[in-house]
Amino acid sequence: MPKIRHQPTAPTLARQLAPGDVIDAHRHDDHQIVYAARGVLAITTDKGSWIAPATRAIWVPAGTTHAHRAHGDLELHLVGLPARDNPLDLAEPTVLAIGPLTRELILAYTRSPADDSPERARLRAVLLDQLRATPQQPIHLPTPTDPRLSELCDRLRADPADNSTLTVLGRRVGASERTLSRLFKTELGMTFPQWRTQLRLYHALVLLADNASVTAVAHTCGWSSTSAFIDAFRRAFGHTPGAHQR
Repeated sequence: MPKIRHQPTAPTLARQLAPGDVIDAHRHDDHQIVYAARGVLAITTDKGSWIAPATRAIWVPAGTTHAHRAHGDLELHLVGLPARDNPLDLAEPTVLAIGPLTRELILAYTRSPADDSPERARLRAVLLDQLRATPQQPIHLPTPTDPRLSELCDRLRADPADNSTLTVLGRRVGASERTLSRLFKTELGMTFPQWRTQLRLYHALVLLADNASVTAVAHTCGWSSTSAFIDAFRRAFGHTPGAHQR
């Protein structure tokens, strides 16, 4: 098992990552906001995976062991916050909706010199105020523990376009539809259709970051038509896949 790096202070900085670049598992004693101004960022912990395009950021609580992966050319912005500063009182990694003002505050704060100037303190205070009003978004794939549910989830991760019913999938993993429905709710906190939609949106973001066409993404991820994919994407992210790529 690779050694997990411990970094007492979460850095505040901006950096570039190439497609496929990975920041190995590590943890901080501080909270951290992780934001991709360009590209798509995925964060993985032992509890699951979170993914965020440029309209989302990921809150990583102090002490959380996590790894980063870049999809597409990634412009990464990291904001470290002391453990006492938790404006949303979040104890788990969470995807946050990022509006235009919060985006510009993050960019300005991570690009300005790290000092104790009054100007920087005011910038940080406004950023925290904005975060307090930031809605949370459910772009999260929890990690199951039941072996039957794990096998089912792995099968669909390998082929998100698989449209098999839960009954059919249950036969493949040796569990009834009723048992699997219960496990989705108790272990993952969502229904099977909700989880499959999350999975497909997750894959769609990755493929769009790699410049796949909207039609190809719709087909690969299992939507019945390109228009159905565009509608689902707009409901989840507030804009179309084409606008997302631009």
